[in-house]
Amino acid sequence: MTQIIAHRGARSLAPENTIAAAQKAWEVGADLWETDIAVTRDEKLILFHDDSLERTTNVKTLFPASDSLIFTDYTLEQIRTLDAGSYYIENDPYKEIKKGFLTEAEVAGYEGEKVPTLEEALLFTKEKNWQVNLELKRLPEPFHNFPVAERVLALIQQIGIGHEQIIVSSFKHEWLRYIENMAPKIEIQALIGYSFIAPLDWGDFDFEIYNARSTLIDAKQIETAKAKGKKVNLFTVNDPKDMQRFLDQGVDGLITDFPQRLKTLLQNR
Repeated sequence: MTQIIAHRGARSLAPENTIAAAQKAWEVGADLWETDIAVTRDEKLILFHDDSLERTTNVKTLFPASDSLIFTDYTLEQIRTLDAGSYYIENDPYKEIKKGFLTEAEVAGYEGEKVPTLEEALLFTKEKNWQVNLELKRLPEPFHNFPVAERVLALIQQIGIGHEQIIVSSFKHEWLRYIENMAPKIEIQALIGYSFIAPLDWGDFDFEIYNARSTLIDAKQIETAKAKGKKVNLFTVNDPKDMQRFLDQGVDGLITDFPQRLKTLLQNR
């Protein structure tokens, strides 16, 4: 059965990379959720995707005099003052509010949603007896060489969450090798397709699981990888027709902003 992987949580139904989005993904029946790891100026691990805080928080309102909007220039205390939910209410990025897929109470509840710490995300996942895919991203300066893999692994061990509940993925494959060596029970997944246009680089197929950009893949590549015994997940697949096509091609997982759509498709197969 193809896995439903909720991209940044169910971000079509809630503010991305928040506990609210993770909760929504869990409610609609995703098999796991995926999120992005960022680092604050005081070296705390948080969930955030963009380098800039502008798109999904009110940073410009709260810090109008700041000459930087990059998350590495803010302490955890400062980031925790930000509203990471109201942008979703104001912009309705996937028009799910307009379509009536959320109640007024649900929408109102997103106001004031905080940028979560990785600790909060791990505790949420542990409590739900669920699974999370932690994407280790290239960090902006001055944190380009920050030991993010080491810090993430240390926090996983500190929280005491089961290794079977954790997946680590990254475009930086050396980080995956570090995790593999230090914590071999944690599943690793190699991201490929960082470029929107360059052909997918599968290397020597030396990873067991690949997360590939869906717009760069075709049925032959999927067949080749599967013939080599590899698992293939695709990102980011939101259109039901694309979902159906990839399901028919036998992919192992679909990373999607709409886990609710994929759940319905799988139930109707």
